[in-house]
Amino acid sequence: MQKVYNVLGVLGFVMSGTLVGLSIAAFARIPGMIDDMAADMMDDITGKVTEMVPGQVEELMPEIPELPKATGPAIPLP
Repeated sequence: MQKVYNVLGVLGFVMSGTLVGLSIAAFARIPGMIDDMAADMMDDITGKVTEMVPGQVEELMPEIPELPKATGPAIPLP
């Protein structure tokens, strides 16, 4: 019976050690994963906005008549 208790004790120690090791690894990797996901989302959003903006700017801009070839004085002279 003592051997069974010893095996159970060793298994409990191994399980606890594994849990601690995995927890440390997870906490060490989570910030990097969050940064990667945020960068991917920003790239996607930037791409979508870049595709949308030129069309909307063209819709909002009034038609510009032909620009003058010469200009007059800035202040009328007496």
